[in-house]
Amino acid sequence: MINTNEILKKYDLKLTKTLGQNFLTDINIIRKIVDTGEVSPSDFVLEIGPGIGAMTVELAKSAGKVVAVEIDRHLIPALSETLGGFSNVTVVNCDIMKADLKSLVKDWTGPLKVISNLPYYITTPIIMMLLESEIEWDTLVFMVQKEVAQRMAAPPGNKDYGSLSVAVKYYSEPKLAFTVSRNCFIPKPDVDSAVIKLKKRVLPYTQDVDKEFFFKVVKASFNQRRKTLLNSLGLQPWVKGGKEGIKNVLVKLGIKENVRAEELSLEEFIKLTKELAHTSNPEA
Repeated sequence: MINTNEILKKYDLKLTKTLGQNFLTDINIIRKIVDTGEVSPSDFVLEIGPGIGAMTVELAKSAGKVVAVEIDRHLIPALSETLGGFSNVTVVNCDIMKADLKSLVKDWTGPLKVISNLPYYITTPIIMMLLESEIEWDTLVFMVQKEVAQRMAAPPGNKDYGSLSVAVKYYSEPKLAFTVSRNCFIPKPDVDSAVIKLKKRVLPYTQDVDKEFFFKVVKASFNQRRKTLLNSLGLQPWVKGGKEGIKNVLVKLGIKENVRAEELSLEEFIKLTKELAHTSNPEA
């Protein structure tokens, strides 16, 4: 097991709050994360923000190939030491948001998994980038802020259910795996964390849905979440007939007129989008 404090001292590393550097030090939690990803020798694992390599080591023991993308160049010497004994690990010093993902995973024909302790400050952009990417990922396992994990996994009708919940469910089947105390990190963050597992899903009924218009509808629906869809969507310039138009669509779909966005399932949002695409002007 890597001694985090010892490595930090040896390389005179100063952790940067702006990069969201909170290093997980509990080996049992690290192994539990790897187990959640069901990592096997046939897997390619992409890790974002390996830090000094504590989880990378455990991933390398089980995976066929690990690529760890680290934005902080000061951590590279420490990573070289902790990962020196593994021939199946490649460390890439770059910003994952600017990386060529296809290039990172090229020539691998087995399952592709992303397993990471994500920096809190950029959690949602990274997750959405990966969900929407063209790489053929199979499973995503992330440790994130507990409240973000709850939002991603929340079902319709739950107080945490929102546009992020719908977006995640559009691409995957989310499952909140377990929570992690803030005491398991150096330095200790202000909040607890949770590990969420996203399994890629194939939805045949989304094939004839305009994805861009779908997310436009979802965003507008949740823009003022306490409003009914009649009010949140009925005032949009691209909705034909305004409130009356929305009312007619809801009636046709068998959805109550005073429904709020937080009550609609992914399937209902898809049906709503399809109907609005026929009766409205998506380009407006």
